[in-house]
Amino acid sequence: MSGSVNKVILIGNLGKDPEVRYLDDNRGFAKFPIATSETYKDKTGERKESTEWHNISVWRPGLVQVVEKYLKKGNKVYIEGKLRTRSWEDEQKQMRYITEIVVDNLTLLGGPNMSQDGNETNIEQPKPQAERQPVSEPSIENPDDDLPF
Repeated sequence: MSGSVNKVILIGNLGKDPEVRYLDDNRGFAKFPIATSETYKDKTGERKESTEWHNISVWRPGLVQVVEKYLKKGNKVYIEGKLRTRSWEDEQKQMRYITEIVVDNLTLLGGPNMSQDGNETNIEQPKPQAERQPVSEPSIENPDDDLPF
């Protein structure tokens, strides 16, 4: 196999309100944690719950504004993205690492910010103009040329 795949799909709840910041060039980014939980029975048959926390970051311009406007602590969201690990040196000269999910698509699944009609709100980054295929009308110079009979 010559390629590789870096794809993450999560459904979980925001652990706190998103933190949105804007850089000097007016580009924004948002970050927030979400929790995913699963339940299982242990060896004794007792029901247990396990929660995993995920660091989420949003860099796409349209999604940053949507996150800032609509997402709040406790919202259930569906997220598609990719894993990314970053490193930096802190004030004590210690190397720090963080693994996060960089969001490509996000859907709000429920809670107080659902749409007026009660449906889920799909928040997806629109495709760039260059990726859209132009549609042209067929020419009608001689309409009898392309008749199948």
